[in-house]
Amino acid sequence: MESIWKKEIIKDETVVDIVYELIGSILTAAALYNFAASSEFLMTGFSGIALILYRLFKIPMGLSTIFLNVPVAILCWKVIGKRFLLKSLRCMIMSSIILDYVAPIFPTYEGDKMLAALATGMLGGLGYALIYTRNSSTGGSDFIVMAIKAKKPHLQLGSLIFVTDLVIILIGSFIFKDIDGVIYGLIINTCYAVVTNKLMYGLNAGKLAFIITEKGREMCIAIDLACGRGSTILTAKGGYQLDDKQVVMVACSNKEMFQVEKTAKEVDPSQFMIIMESNEVHGEGFHVRKVAQ
Repeated sequence: MESIWKKEIIKDETVVDIVYELIGSILTAAALYNFAASSEFLMTGFSGIALILYRLFKIPMGLSTIFLNVPVAILCWKVIGKRFLLKSLRCMIMSSIILDYVAPIFPTYEGDKMLAALATGMLGGLGYALIYTRNSSTGGSDFIVMAIKAKKPHLQLGSLIFVTDLVIILIGSFIFKDIDGVIYGLIINTCYAVVTNKLMYGLNAGKLAFIITEKGREMCIAIDLACGRGSTILTAKGGYQLDDKQVVMVACSNKEMFQVEKTAKEVDPSQFMIIMESNEVHGEGFHVRKVAQ
């Protein structure tokens, strides 16, 4: 019975993985073919190499992406793991087919280049983030990035992508002698990094409040009733009169902080509150995205 239950869970997760990969592949294909290729931007990663080959020799971008991925996959599979590699190969084939056969069906954008660059960065960053959140990738430089991520888990994916892909932009600028293309490529690369980081790590972000009060217990109960968040009471002393104080520490989501602030003022109008940004919040009540693990 337990084995059947586990198989059903794996099956459901696989379906969700494929849906995310499909949507992400459509978005990245549209960014590359319908915006970047028509505007002759210098793109990043293996997509950038595929775009260079497409502009020089008219080789289908999806096909060249597959051939470029083979040696990198062989070199990186021990580091990134068999499961991640197989999921990435599935996503890579899916995205390549969509890039060569689905994206050309839709019209290409031929308007303002700055708008095209922003659209490329936003769509591409969103698509890659959806794929990364399911612990998958489109292969290519992603394999290299994920291998680094597996070894250095504290590094953010968007930042790694920015560094590793910058070389491709510089190569493209040398081939096509296109300075404007470098600038647009850097804009797109920055958008990739920002959107990917915000979508992935922003889901774990929140607020952290320190409430200095003499009614610590009442404050904790009121916050729990108001928004269902637990809190911690720290003992402290006032710096001037050395009187005993309590510091209520509470972590919550961005939208819950207003309720925490309102509740704290109602319980103790004389309280002193410090609100801080929290890049990531782990633990009960907070959903955490894990990538390349």
